[in-house]
Amino acid sequence: MLLCCETNCIGAFHDLLSTLADALDIRLVWRRVADVANRILPHDCMTMSFENGAGAIVVTACSTDDLARVGRIQFFDNNDPRCEACERVLIIDDLRTQHLPIAERADVQDRVVDAGYRGLLGVRASAQAQLFGIEFWSRRPHAFSPDDVTIAHWIAHHVALAVSHERLADAASQVATARARAERLERRVKSLVDEIECRAGHGRAVGQSNEWKEVLKKAAQVAPTETTVLLTGESGTGKEVVAHLVHRASPRKDGPFIALNCAALPENLLESELFGYERGAFTGSQHAKPGQIELASGGVLFLDEVSEMSLSAQAKLLRVLQEREFQRLGSTRLQRANVRVIAATNRDLRKAVERGDFREDLYYRVQVFDIRIPPLRDRRGDILPLTDLFLEEVGRPMSRPPAGLTQDARAALLQHDWPGNVRELRNALERAAIVCEGGLISADHLALHSAGRGTTKTANDLSAVERETIERVMRDTGWNKAKAARRLGLSRTQLYGRLRKYDLERLVPTAIDQR
Repeated sequence: MLLCCETNCIGAFHDLLSTLADALDIRLVWRRVADVANRILPHDCMTMSFENGAGAIVVTACSTDDLARVGRIQFFDNNDPRCEACERVLIIDDLRTQHLPIAERADVQDRVVDAGYRGLLGVRASAQAQLFGIEFWSRRPHAFSPDDVTIAHWIAHHVALAVSHERLADAASQVATARARAERLERRVKSLVDEIECRAGHGRAVGQSNEWKEVLKKAAQVAPTETTVLLTGESGTGKEVVAHLVHRASPRKDGPFIALNCAALPENLLESELFGYERGAFTGSQHAKPGQIELASGGVLFLDEVSEMSLSAQAKLLRVLQEREFQRLGSTRLQRANVRVIAATNRDLRKAVERGDFREDLYYRVQVFDIRIPPLRDRRGDILPLTDLFLEEVGRPMSRPPAGLTQDARAALLQHDWPGNVRELRNALERAAIVCEGGLISADHLALHSAGRGTTKTANDLSAVERETIERVMRDTGWNKAKAARRLGLSRTQLYGRLRKYDLERLVPTAIDQR
């Protein structure tokens, strides 16, 4: 008889493990779990409950319908004298005479008794640091004894393993989903960059630095939405290139892209250019003219240097963003503004608000999604790829192959601070390509100097610029010729020649003596 009982328990344990192993969501197989558990621990209902993190218990699985809607309950604290339950085990012989240790939902006890339940055995376990309970309910009083606790804990232990595996699988699924989303976004960014590079006049989204990749990632994220975008960064960093990228990746890609530089027009012309005007709206307006908002209908309106708008124009732009409507100058008729606005500025709008130069309500309307474009000096890994691109573009109208760079020219490009950013880089390379007359571009041809370091020489005084650069690098390296040569991209022989040429050798002993 004992052997038969043990065989029955082993078979039940095996069935329980199989049921739990096949479950992706244990709640979906809970009735099967209860049926198997009933063979080794007889009961009429089996429930699983979790602590919700706020001290309440929530029943999440029930093998019958009569206790399925118990919902959230609150137990007494263990220090409360009314709490008769120990920390891990609760046995109630008769629910008609013994009370559940419940502080809230006083009707729960009555609902359980009215459903015909008399006995209760509850045990606690944990899964991935989450506490939960398994409760066995019986319609018979005195249905459970301390001898049943070991089996109840065993069942709870295996349920905990299944719940842990389920949570781990869910976490792994979330990680895989996030990774797949990131890969899709990366592919989207690449395809958009390739597309925009094939379109003349849109600029080139070239760069391989992490800082630039982050800019492209944000652009690809916001592009499919209708959200207003604010591009911030120093002059020449490529804000219009990013604006084109957002446009090409948006549902409005087949619509127009209209760019307006707010700093290039005086106050009275800016409003008429932006909103349009009716005939006779002002002196000289012989004909009605649509504004840039109308011309950009169905597409994107790019407002460069938006911080330069007058307060009057800012108030009207706020209405466009807020109400999606505007009026031509000299008209009383409201028109719908079917545009997406991308704004750009090289100024600190927050400080402009504090000074009273920019409306605070407009500030919050344009800065819904802010993309900061770092200066070129903060993404030096993009300098040489951009250089190759610009030299190819510059050489094309000259009907000559792209100019090459000497080693000292490359070093000069990488060491320059680029206050004018990408625009300055292109201009410097275009000038150098002309001066070198088809030969290699040297540092002398680039004529770079840092205005922020107190340089007073003109860009045309190449010798003076080179002398000052070498002297500065020598001082920065403590007059260590080997280090200075490496930093300048020169051989030691070349450095020695330039030290003699610019009469810098006489400074070396003095500097060393001072050290």
